[in-house]
Amino acid sequence: MASPKFLIFNFTLGTVVLAYSGGLDTSCILVWLKEEGYDVITYLANIGQVEDFDAAKKKAESLGAKKVFIEDLRAEFVEEFIWPSVQASAIYEDRYLLGTSVARPCIARRQIQIARQEGAQYVSHGATGKGNDQIRFELTCYALYPEIIAPWRIPEFYNRFVGRKDLMEYAEKHGIPVPVTPKAPWSMDANLMHISYESGILENPKSHAPADLYLMTKNPEDAPNSPDVLEIEFKKGVPIKVTHVKEGKSKDTPLDIFSYLNEMGGRHGVGRIDIVENRFIGMKSRGIYETPGGTILYHAHLDIETFTMDREVRRIKQGLGVKFAEMLYNGFWYSPECEFVRHCIDKSQESVEGKVQLSVFKGQVYILGRESPKSLYNEELVSMDVQGDYDPCDASGFIKINAVRFVEAVSCKQYM
Repeated sequence: MASPKFLIFNFTLGTVVLAYSGGLDTSCILVWLKEEGYDVITYLANIGQVEDFDAAKKKAESLGAKKVFIEDLRAEFVEEFIWPSVQASAIYEDRYLLGTSVARPCIARRQIQIARQEGAQYVSHGATGKGNDQIRFELTCYALYPEIIAPWRIPEFYNRFVGRKDLMEYAEKHGIPVPVTPKAPWSMDANLMHISYESGILENPKSHAPADLYLMTKNPEDAPNSPDVLEIEFKKGVPIKVTHVKEGKSKDTPLDIFSYLNEMGGRHGVGRIDIVENRFIGMKSRGIYETPGGTILYHAHLDIETFTMDREVRRIKQGLGVKFAEMLYNGFWYSPECEFVRHCIDKSQESVEGKVQLSVFKGQVYILGRESPKSLYNEELVSMDVQGDYDPCDASGFIKINAVRFVEAVSCKQYM
């Protein structure tokens, strides 16, 4: 029996559900937890990453997992997590579309469901002690099932495994099959929404990304020399149909819509960014992201929302979108305040309905036109050729009232 000093919060031994990827870290954690005296159930979520799930299952079983769960969460990931982010126009620090952040509450929720179903006492993960994911996983767990083992924050674990070399030696000693060399000299996280790249050779923020890094998008220079024109139909702020205008091909289920937009954006190199961002834990990190379908939807939704939403309502909604993005990035999806903000954003989307036509071409998204039965655009009112129901003389009073404070400021010589 393991000494209590190896456990956080003096947990007793029992069954733990481990969020498992089949990589070096979580494979070693699986064996280490068993070594400490736990029964381990492994759980791998399919959220659209390219993965040999059968091989991962066999590996977990060979390493002594009591049970192995492989869960296909792709449809619920799109409908319950990506779509609310699209409605919110969620973007962190003006650039990052939150592909990793939005996946974590989806993954963790199912992990908790399995833990309850199997009567497990604990859940565990392989997130490091410096990153955001430990916070995202654990805030979800504390909200839904608050018994957590976080190896990378247990001194006996992180002092034993200082770096990759120590993990490799442990794997060799315990017969854990791992690649002789890493697949790439950087860390990668993939799902339907995006692929992220960080760490390794990317830690120098001045270093350019290698040309072979990108897996989801073509180099825009190598993209087709003619654009693909798409029409995206929205209802209540979420896409319900996408059509390739020239080919007539359509998709109308959430998973198919998003997958098709990924395909179209990927072939044109849409959605690449290279940024330095502020982690919630208090340090800056360099990240490179590919978000092809999400980038297309961000631009299309922004356009149809502006077309159909009252100006002052949208100003409030914009502020809520910024707040939502911060809460999502920081791991507060299941907090009372995030639930409230999501409800408000969803309410704001009731009239966000219509069709947007756009082209994707050489890394860019170009809006071409839009139409909506809920449009607030009055062509006659705004026309330069028709007077419409508008008296230009009214503008004189409007301007004078807005200028009152300017006149007062000048009279007090504040601007002289």
